Amino acid sequence: MARGNQRDLAREKAQKKAAASNKSKPKEGKTTSLAQRRAKNTEAIQAKQKQSMDKAAATGTAKTGGSGGGK
Repeated sequence: MARGNQRDLAREKAQKKAAASNKSKPKEGKTTSLAQRRAKNTEAIQAKQKQSMDKAAATGTAKTGGSGGGK
């Protein structure tokens, strides 16, 4: 029956640890909103697509913006 006390103490310790980790301040670089992240991701994707299209045009291969599935 002594194990019940050990379980309770371990549970309290885990709760304190979780509370301490939740109190930590967010890092300054990680405070972007969802809309800001989406805009940044969109810009990055568009830049990659433009670079790919420019490379394809330079080599003379035609790439289309399809799904890429070959079935």
